[in-house]
Amino acid sequence: MNPTDDATVFVIDDDGGMRAAMQRLLKSVGLYAEAFASPQEFLQRKLSDGPSCLVLDVRLPGMSGLDVQRRLIEVGVQIPIIFITGHGDIPMTVKAMKSGAVDFLTKPFRDQDLLDAIQQALQRERKMKEQRREALELHERYQTLTVREREVMGLLISGMLTKQIAARLGTSEITAQVHRGQVMHKMHANSPVELGRMAEKLKLSSTS
Repeated sequence: MNPTDDATVFVIDDDGGMRAAMQRLLKSVGLYAEAFASPQEFLQRKLSDGPSCLVLDVRLPGMSGLDVQRRLIEVGVQIPIIFITGHGDIPMTVKAMKSGAVDFLTKPFRDQDLLDAIQQALQRERKMKEQRREALELHERYQTLTVREREVMGLLISGMLTKQIAARLGTSEITAQVHRGQVMHKMHANSPVELGRMAEKLKLSSTS
């Protein structure tokens, strides 16, 4: 695993020895870790914008790991979770994985298994953050289009040529060409095909 200065690994485990051991292990590979003895402590922590993941014990006093996972989903916090437990069973594993857990490790587990799971979780987190950033930028670009330009974009992604767009809108071909150019410029698209991919990400339907 490559050292990752900007990543944070959160650990929730009521066993102080386990928390300390995991922090030492993660520090040895260049990862910063924050450990919590209870879910309540972690839930009060404001998460940063950097990549992060959560190593979460399933059996905790007062609030189970699955309860923590459910609470995070309810409040819209998207963080990859790696569950650890000394009492794992198949139904619990299935429930955790269905809710989006990256991995489920049964104590005692090998250090490398934990590091591999954390690496996978951080890679997933980076990918998700990049996708969210791209989606936000795309949405912001789309918001700069006028009503007519959005109409032209819909016709473009449906496969219409400029001449056909002009006929549909009842404008001159030159006017339609200007609108087309504005759409391509504002959306940073190099071709109608690329514009179509953007429309898919924006969940726009083409105008037939």
